[in-house]
Amino acid sequence: MPSPSPFVESLADNTSDAAVTDWSRSYHGLSSQPFAPEIAEILQAPLDPGDVEMKPDGIVYLPEIKYRRILNKAFGPGGWGLAPRSETNVGPKIVSREYALVCLGRLVAVARGEQEYFDPNGIPTATEGCKSNALMRCCKDIGVASELWDPRFIREFKAKNCVEVFVEHIPTKRKRKLWRRKDQKFEYPYKE
Repeated sequence: MPSPSPFVESLADNTSDAAVTDWSRSYHGLSSQPFAPEIAEILQAPLDPGDVEMKPDGIVYLPEIKYRRILNKAFGPGGWGLAPRSETNVGPKIVSREYALVCLGRLVAVARGEQEYFDPNGIPTATEGCKSNALMRCCKDIGVASELWDPRFIREFKAKNCVEVFVEHIPTKRKRKLWRRKDQKFEYPYKE
């Protein structure tokens, strides 16, 4: 039976430490050694342009599930995790929380995730969005999807793969300019 990742054997040295580490305060393993070249290659692999999405406001992003797949490929399912480092902070219309990304039993990044909400019934969903936002920010520290933070990459990606078009909001008849990928079309309530 194949192992979930060819790099799982490196977990053997770290499992006893991870079992007793309080990740809400610990910095155990931070910058203690680089990952194996095979892992680094997976983490720093160039993005597939087909995986990059465009928000209507012109922001490019990688869907959260893609980050999880890259981490699973690099470390194997169970070889990485997000550990909360603070309580969830629920403010008026925004949720935030600090998380640590732990890979192979050592801390590799810390980031605060945030997510807006518009109704108190949406706080649980916003809490999950906050966790996803923290994951994306932590992954930046280990090279995953780092192109999305590079202004030159963003300009070139948008020029090659995206277009800004006038759309009409069907219920209100208001027109405005929005961004989309060239290979996608707007759906209701917008039409081009």
